[in-house]
Amino acid sequence: MTDDTYTPPRVWKWDAESGGAFSQINRPIAGPTHEKELPVGEHPFQVYSLATPNGVKATIMFEELLAKGIKEAEYDAWLIRITEGEQFGSGFVNANPNSKIPAMMDHTHSPAVRVFESGSILLYLAEKFGEFLPTDIVARTETMNWLFWQMGSAPFLGGGFGHFYAYAPEKYEYPINRYTMEVKRQLDVLDRQLADNRYIAGDEYTIADMAIWPWYGALVKNKVYEAAEFLEAHTYKNVMRWADEIAERPAVKRGLMVNRTWGEDSRQLHERHDASDFELRTQDKLEPSGEK
Repeated sequence: MTDDTYTPPRVWKWDAESGGAFSQINRPIAGPTHEKELPVGEHPFQVYSLATPNGVKATIMFEELLAKGIKEAEYDAWLIRITEGEQFGSGFVNANPNSKIPAMMDHTHSPAVRVFESGSILLYLAEKFGEFLPTDIVARTETMNWLFWQMGSAPFLGGGFGHFYAYAPEKYEYPINRYTMEVKRQLDVLDRQLADNRYIAGDEYTIADMAIWPWYGALVKNKVYEAAEFLEAHTYKNVMRWADEIAERPAVKRGLMVNRTWGEDSRQLHERHDASDFELRTQDKLEPSGEK
């Protein structure tokens, strides 16, 4: 600890220049900042997202459903650039008043049904199509246990550890230690569960895996925060085994590409409107012709 401590004022005031990787879009109020309607494609489901750990849950689920031959799960995926504040457009706020990606509109209903929060989207689609969620009460409950575990745990990983370790304007020992301890505890929880189970909730691949893998699989494989060595990720052998197995699923590979704007151009599909887009409209195919 240092002597450079912070004494909170009696009443907090917003400092828009407080720094950090997301200081330009973080704000203490909700609602839209500008008028902008959301685009609507030809398919029943419209996804508005970015390929963050939360965002890819939805696109992985859709690609897994399509891989099962469920043509009714066709979808359009539209890019929402959160660092540019597009999530505060009026149309997006109507789809998700919390202004977080992903958001989804189901146009098989009239008026269309809005679905927001990644866990809600996974559960909605699982129930709608009868896939990736067991019907047996015991297996279903175990899947739901782990789905909600992720919803409660990931904020400590992303908003806690990830923020202070990777994004905060200055590094401080106390918050990094506090959240590192919690993240390592969570990894140990997963490692113990996966010691006796092929997948998170048992022998069956479910929405629990789709929810947890984008965060914790990416963490141990050093895909987020570049913290695998710091966390000794290699010691969580069961998590590593599971992370590698999920990563090899073709639908997961496709889902990770959708709404991705970084990394290799061949792995970026800014918008997805057809299965052929994975072959024809990745950034390495579009950039030479000047398309975006």
